[in-house]
Amino acid sequence: MLDGLIKVEECLAPLGVFVAYTISWFTGGSRPSKYPFEEEIGRLLKYVKSKYTLETLREDPIVRAYRSFYWRIGIDPTKTRPSSEALVRRALRGRFPRINPVVDAGNIASAYTLVPIGMYDLDRVSQPLELRTSRGGEVFNPIGGGVEELEHGVPILVDSRSLVLHVYPHRDSRESMIRDSTTHVLVVGAGVPDVEEEVVRRAVYKVIKLLGRIGWASCSEVVVTHPRS
Repeated sequence: MLDGLIKVEECLAPLGVFVAYTISWFTGGSRPSKYPFEEEIGRLLKYVKSKYTLETLREDPIVRAYRSFYWRIGIDPTKTRPSSEALVRRALRGRFPRINPVVDAGNIASAYTLVPIGMYDLDRVSQPLELRTSRGGEVFNPIGGGVEELEHGVPILVDSRSLVLHVYPHRDSRESMIRDSTTHVLVVGAGVPDVEEEVVRRAVYKVIKLLGRIGWASCSEVVVTHPRS
């Protein structure tokens, strides 16, 4: 069921990327009437403040690995921070986003593990998906921004219709974003060099554990996929 859902093309092998992923689905019934993660976010804020400062965070090996990857793909991580680092920096200031419980489960897991996590509405994409470099000219409709035309060589996640779902590993598309009506979710952890496979796998497991608290079931398996030949 999961094997082959996401293919990572050989062209990305020099960048050392890989993904860990699984799927989760709403089991039905009423959705929580009260926001379900307030206590969890409170615990997260205490954890983050006990573990990091703004100065020590940037020296964390996982943060450094994602920052190094950003430099490799031409992004200045001091201006556009890895999403996981940005979440922790907000937590250190006593703030944390509340978007909807499904998205927030991904953000909470990302802040705990420092691994960027993508959440995609499976009913709005055409399987299988492919992580590859852009050929140039692809249209990308990012959450929180205007429509863009991508240059050549950008790591992207596309579906079988070539719809751009994600610019790796930090920007998601409106087309596959999670909505209140979403019932099937693809959870993806973004792996880069110098981040252990098990760390990324554990981040995805953390997401589905949180989703389980709010009436979502999940596959028990998390698949890790590297570039194929």
